[in-house]
Amino acid sequence: MSTPTASRRPPAQARTLPVVPLALVLAGGLLAALTAAVAWGSTSIPPAEVWSVVGRRLSGQAPRPGTDDLIVWQLRVPRALLAALVGAGLGLVGTAVQALVRNPLADPYLLGISNGASLGAVAALVLGIGAGGTLGLGLSGAAFAGALATFALVWAVARRGGGFAPLRLVLAGVAIGQFLSGFTSYLVLRAGDEQQTHSVLFWLMGSLGGANWQLLVVPAVTVPAALLWLQARARGLNALLMGDETAAGLGIDVGRLRRELFTVTSVLTGVLVAVSGAIAFVALMVPHVCRLLVGGDHRRLLPVSALCGALLLVVVDVVCRTAMDTQELPVGVVTSLLGAPALLYLLDRRLGSGS
Repeated sequence: MSTPTASRRPPAQARTLPVVPLALVLAGGLLAALTAAVAWGSTSIPPAEVWSVVGRRLSGQAPRPGTDDLIVWQLRVPRALLAALVGAGLGLVGTAVQALVRNPLADPYLLGISNGASLGAVAALVLGIGAGGTLGLGLSGAAFAGALATFALVWAVARRGGGFAPLRLVLAGVAIGQFLSGFTSYLVLRAGDEQQTHSVLFWLMGSLGGANWQLLVVPAVTVPAALLWLQARARGLNALLMGDETAAGLGIDVGRLRRELFTVTSVLTGVLVAVSGAIAFVALMVPHVCRLLVGGDHRRLLPVSALCGALLLVVVDVVCRTAMDTQELPVGVVTSLLGAPALLYLLDRRLGSGS
């Protein structure tokens, strides 16, 4: 019995990279990706000019005349920053949800939260809530309200009869999520015209096209706050993976931690879906990749997942904007095309190694 255990341990250590150098490499890659995201597009702008515009804006100097300043500061910088924030948030949500239910295949869709946010947003689009100039505010508010309502419903169903079990939470989330998804499809069929249907479907597949400075405020506060909160409870997340009895023996209030964790992930998911639509596979795939890089300790895993998620979504958004000349691809299309094969490969590696 000791020989297999001993033979299994060294490969796991060999796959683990030093977290600080890796984080620096990821941060450098993210900075380069953000620069490319602002520089590339239908109108290409030299990176030096991009940083010149950003530097003048940040220092309070008057913008230069011309269109470059408008394109860089008002259009592309908010979109690039929103992609980074949403990607980081999805990486965090995926990592936290997988610890919450002790399931490496879990993501916000499994708990129904994304479905609730999508239903709220589609209802806003189809029924005309927040129409006109306040469409972005109405859409975001409806998506966030849908996420929180779903959170309350899933939690109430999972807690029926007292106690708490991850399997009951997952089953409640899947059942309620499928119900809400069916209702969302009904609303899509009710869409009044072809343009409205196109807008709904485009949003359901994820879009960062509505980015602006006002839309950045809530995720810019929520995502860093969630990272700090989760990082402070990394020890508890590690303990959850070992089982409730072991976690309780280590002094963790398992029930309270799960309630708080479910609340934080639900709120964060609602915020992310409200500003970007439903983006698939990022929350599922990023934690898997990061575990291969730094291991399963959440003190290392959480910041690396945030950086990887941010880098991935910024790169994907650049591809979505530049891959076709006539139109923009939905973000969820590209993440699904990348995520499904990557997930199958990671699963094959895990099953092949017996882990």
